Amino acid sequence: MSVKIRKSLVASALVGAFAFASSNVIADPLKDVQDAGQQIQKAAVKSQTKIDNVYGQTQELIAEYRSVVDETELMKVYNDHVARLVADQNASIESFDRQIATIDNTKQNVVPLMYRMIDTLEQFIKADVPFNLENRLARVERLRDIMASASVTTSEKFRQVLEAYTVETAYSSAVTAAQGTLEIDGKSINVDFGRLGRITYVAQSFDLKHAWVWDNNTKQWKELGEEYLKPVKEVIRMARKQATLELVKLPIFGAE
Repeated sequence: MSVKIRKSLVASALVGAFAFASSNVIADPLKDVQDAGQQIQKAAVKSQTKIDNVYGQTQELIAEYRSVVDETELMKVYNDHVARLVADQNASIESFDRQIATIDNTKQNVVPLMYRMIDTLEQFIKADVPFNLENRLARVERLRDIMASASVTTSEKFRQVLEAYTVETAYSSAVTAAQGTLEIDGKSINVDFGRLGRITYVAQSFDLKHAWVWDNNTKQWKELGEEYLKPVKEVIRMARKQATLELVKLPIFGAE
């Protein structure tokens, strides 16, 4: 082999060795760059994940905050409503306290008034036309018993006294008939009674031959003449709803 050829081979070998060495030197930095890029990418993914988590938590906190704000507004409205209710209840309690404070004075005035009303009612019944006399006087006695009962409230006593007055008032417009007996000249006579309110109170014997009218001035039954037999009969029939109400001619004796 010539010297020239050997030099060429040596040169080629050196160039190859240098090229190989150069490729290794260049390859290592590129790998480092790639590795760094991958690490950066991984770090970016982790950072994005953290950001996403923080964003999600932030949205949850915002939603929770809004919910709390809404509940706070509702609670404020409700608390204002409750405050108004409490104020109204306190005003009612104060009113009740004032009323309770006057109950004793009210009772002191009402109780004597009720006793006077009962006495007046009894006097009126005794002075009135004597229909249903026994029942009416018994009602007065029941009122006296109620007044002496500790188990009956004052308001209930007053209600029953007013009810007795209402019953007596209703008698003024009632048209009624009944049967009973009259004591005339020592004789007991079976009769029909007829009453038109407190305007007239009449009686007629079952045989229709005698008739009487109550004279409240003398507190006696006054016998009527024959001309009144038919009118009295009509009054009784009207009271029994056997005839329509119409004008009849009768002497009238009312309470004084």
